[in-house]
Amino acid sequence: MSKTIAFIGLGIMGLPMAKNLVSAGFTVRGFNRTPAKAEALAEAGGQAAATIAEAVDGADVIITMVPDSPDVENVLLGDEGILASAAAGATWIDFSTIRPDVATDLAEQAKEKGLKPLDAPVSGGEPGAIDGVLSIMVGGEKSDFDAVSEVFDAVGKTIVLVGPSGAGQTVKAANQLIVAGNIGLLAEAVVFLEAYGVETTSALQVLGGGLAGSKVLDQKGQKMLDRSFDPGFRLQLHHKDMGIVTAAAREAGVAIPLGSTVAQLVASTVQQGNGGLDHSGLFTVVEQLSGKDRG
Repeated sequence: MSKTIAFIGLGIMGLPMAKNLVSAGFTVRGFNRTPAKAEALAEAGGQAAATIAEAVDGADVIITMVPDSPDVENVLLGDEGILASAAAGATWIDFSTIRPDVATDLAEQAKEKGLKPLDAPVSGGEPGAIDGVLSIMVGGEKSDFDAVSEVFDAVGKTIVLVGPSGAGQTVKAANQLIVAGNIGLLAEAVVFLEAYGVETTSALQVLGGGLAGSKVLDQKGQKMLDRSFDPGFRLQLHHKDMGIVTAAAREAGVAIPLGSTVAQLVASTVQQGNGGLDHSGLFTVVEQLSGKDRG
C-alpha cells in the first residue's frame, strides 16, 4: 500500500486498528497523548510521532479515534492540530463517536481547508478492533469514501456509506441505543434466571440459539455470569453516547422511552464510580435494584 496514514488516538480501539493498518501494508504514524501507546505501535512496525503536526505531515489519510466531541474539536482545530498541519487533498476519517451536529460542522471546516472528511464511527468493541471485523457506518461523499476503501477494509468487515456528513454519527447513535437496551435486558434476564436457581450457562446457550440471541448475549453474557467487567468498551463512554442519542432524539421530536430508562441506568452505574467497567457492568446496578448484589 502506498498511502501514508496518520493515526491520532491509540487507546483500547485505536491501537489495534492502527496495528491492522500496519499489517495491511500501510505506513502508519501514530500519535497519542500517552507516548507509550505510540511506542507500542512502533514496536508493531508503525512509527511514533511526538506531535499531531508530525503525525499528519505529508499524510494521505488522517484518522482520529478519540473519546468525545471536544476531543475531536481540539485535535482538528488546535493551533498545531490537523487543519493547521495537514496537506490539502488529504482524507480525514473520524472513527470517534461524537454528536452528529458537531460532525457536520467539523466536516464543513475541514472542507474549507481542502480536506475530504468522512465521519466513520465503529461498532464491535475491542474484539472487533483486534480482529479487524468492525462494523463501520460512514457519512460523507461517495467519491471520498470509495477512494479509501482499502483503509476501511483493513479495519472493518461491514462497511456502509449511510449518507452525507453527520449520517455516520446518527447511525452510530442508533447503534448505541440498541446495544444499551440489549445489555440492560440481558442483565435483567440473568438476575431473573439466577433468582430461580437455573443453570445459567446452559440457559444463555439455548437463549442464544433462538430469537433472543444476539451478539450482545454472545459477548456479554458470560461476563455477567462471571462478574468480570474488564473494559472492552467503558461504561463512561456509553454514558456519553446515551447523552448524544437522547439529546438528538429530543431535537428530532422522537420519543425513546426505553432508551431514556436505560440511559438513566447507565448514568447511575457511572455515578456509583463504575464508569471504568465494561458496559456489561450495567449488570451491577440492575442486580442492586433487585437486592441481589453480592457486594
